Amino acid sequence: MSGVRAEARKDSGMTGENDMSMDFTSGSELYQLCREHGAAISEVMLKREMELGSVSEQSVRERLARSLQIMEAAVHEPLGQPRRSLSGLIGGEAWKVYNAGKTAEGRGIASLCGEALTRAIAYSMAVLEVNAAMGLIVAAPTAGSSGVLPGAVLSLSEICGWSETKQMDGLLNAGAIGYLLMRNATVAGAEAGCQAEVGAASAMTASAIVELMGGTPEMCFQAASLAISNLLGLVCDPIAGLVEVPCQSRNAIGVANAFTCAQLALSGITHPVPFDEMVDAMQRVGRSLPWELRESAKGGNAGTPTGCRLSAGGCAGCGRS
Repeated sequence: MSGVRAEARKDSGMTGENDMSMDFTSGSELYQLCREHGAAISEVMLKREMELGSVSEQSVRERLARSLQIMEAAVHEPLGQPRRSLSGLIGGEAWKVYNAGKTAEGRGIASLCGEALTRAIAYSMAVLEVNAAMGLIVAAPTAGSSGVLPGAVLSLSEICGWSETKQMDGLLNAGAIGYLLMRNATVAGAEAGCQAEVGAASAMTASAIVELMGGTPEMCFQAASLAISNLLGLVCDPIAGLVEVPCQSRNAIGVANAFTCAQLALSGITHPVPFDEMVDAMQRVGRSLPWELRESAKGGNAGTPTGCRLSAGGCAGCGRS
């Protein structure tokens, strides 16, 4: 794929699974399948799940429906019933963001970021609160980055009135990008820092937003590439080793980055580095990060004097008191 926008062919319908394997191992292979079949990324991913899992479309959609159900509960529960995490580090932040822009007349969210993004930020933070309180979430792709995708898809769905089927398309699209990141790099903060967790989630979400807003597969890859590039090198430095701080606020940044990159791609802006090369770059950068910045809880936020103080039993090895 070049940096020039390319349209997926529309002259051929989606062929059956037996006509051509729908498996792919790289962004370029996925993009070629989209071109060959005149299909969206979500369509190819759906066919791949059916083909490799030997399951029906109904079976795939039932699993997606369950994921959406869990996501819905996770984004809304903390807004109606905020509660602190077991550590006490987070709790109630999502409610504050959601309600900060509301007026006495109850005209809804009207804040600096606008309704869609403010709602997405609040939702993304809410999921981290559910996770920190030992609730049920969907790792998308990890627990530490689980708020980005549902935050974006569900907030936009409420505003745009999307059907459940269309929401599933967003999850399928994001799943395709996530699979490629897991296969060709990593989504583990312990291996490659938070760029591999929130960065990956942001790339998945940016691509999903583009498709849901009517963009082409090429635009999806442009958005994902931009999202990875913007968060390249982001370290993983959780205070006390918990998936709370700075994880929660980074989910907010991840969803904001996804919105931005989707807007850029939908506007026709391209990233000169192709998606597959950005995935490789993320992997190389992750390997070069010092171990203290890969989920050790001894560097970055965790290694500050306050971070050490907040850590249970101190922060041995951080070199500070």
